[in-house]
Amino acid sequence: MPNWDTGNTGFMLLATSLVMLMTPGLAFFYGGLVGRKNVLAIMIQSFVSMGWTTVMWYLFGFSMCFSGNCVDGTDLLGGIVGNFNWVFMSGIDLNTSSAVSTAAGNIPIYGNAGIPMIVFAAYQMMFAIITPALITGAFANRVKFAAYLIFLTLWLLLVYFPFVHMMWGGGILWNWGVKDFAGGIVVHNIAGMAALASVLYVGKRKIVDQGLHSIPLIALGTGLLWFGWYGFNAGSEFAVDSVTANAFLNTDLAASFAAVVWILLAWWIEKKPKFVGLLTGAVAGLATITPAAGYVTTTSAVIIGILAGLVCYFAVALKNKLGWDDALDVWGVHGVGGMIGIILLGVFGTVAVNANGSNGLLYGDSGFFVKQILAVVISSIYAFGFTWVMLWIIDRITPVKLTRAEEEIGLDEILHGEHAYTDAM
Repeated sequence: MPNWDTGNTGFMLLATSLVMLMTPGLAFFYGGLVGRKNVLAIMIQSFVSMGWTTVMWYLFGFSMCFSGNCVDGTDLLGGIVGNFNWVFMSGIDLNTSSAVSTAAGNIPIYGNAGIPMIVFAAYQMMFAIITPALITGAFANRVKFAAYLIFLTLWLLLVYFPFVHMMWGGGILWNWGVKDFAGGIVVHNIAGMAALASVLYVGKRKIVDQGLHSIPLIALGTGLLWFGWYGFNAGSEFAVDSVTANAFLNTDLAASFAAVVWILLAWWIEKKPKFVGLLTGAVAGLATITPAAGYVTTTSAVIIGILAGLVCYFAVALKNKLGWDDALDVWGVHGVGGMIGIILLGVFGTVAVNANGSNGLLYGDSGFFVKQILAVVISSIYAFGFTWVMLWIIDRITPVKLTRAEEEIGLDEILHGEHAYTDAM
């Protein structure tokens, strides 16, 4: 049995638990934002991912993400997806280290020699669970559950698993030198662009309900998300060191500054300091700092948080002006937040914070800045295009959209035969 680093392993188990908590947090957050007749329908879409994504991760998801690499030519499709050597988690046991390097040149790819691979796999599985759940807020109140389950399956296979490999598993983006500390591309950008494609495909809600029904539920969800995000970002260092501490603090700074900027903007423009605005701003800051948390200084994190509050606020306003029925602002908060986070990493990144990072434009490396922009463009087009095509195919198998009559009754009743509140019956 290897002599595992118990401190780092214990920290990663804690970080894994924190990230797991984010999916119920997201369910509460989204549940509060919809009307009383659709609470369970939106929440189950998050919770079912906890079960179904775990099954897929064990069967072949982990292998598709993290087996093989493009330097050695051992992955598939030229660095787009991993191979199938680790299906059913085969070849991974209690003695397998999470530290993986290329055979050619012994270039480190991911992991930590002192942490078991099974811990690394569990941690990454939590990311896989929450990412497709983020998309559901965009098409809230409109999509049938059977269609969603097919969508969840195909989206993981064709979008999420490939991007994890490309960015974190030794694929083409990793080999190109693109950086993404905890998921600006892998989580937020591709989920946000998938959300936009979903909204444009399914169209507007036929019945617009009363809107959010429980601000306390939204606040509870935000608190759980914020708490879990420390594991999301700090845990992505896979060790307890100065980078971990920096990522932890940067996470809080960006969220706090973005929340304050958002509520001040709402107060100025909408004439009221909105509580939901404060909460949404915090989530925007958390999403935006995600790719940069372990690569930038605290001062840069403050700037990123301020820009997150500004840009995401006006992205949501633009969405409303264009008439896109992104019900819970997934594109404006996560899609745009992930985009600007990746780009700003290309500006503010510095090896003085993390030797495994890259210097950004501010520190003299314009090439890295260009790579980050191109990565955003590629990931956005890929996620949008594949999501649109998937929905078109699913619609030929089973109807994706509800009828007007079904929307009128409410998804909780029509799809699940349950009610969140007795007075909603």
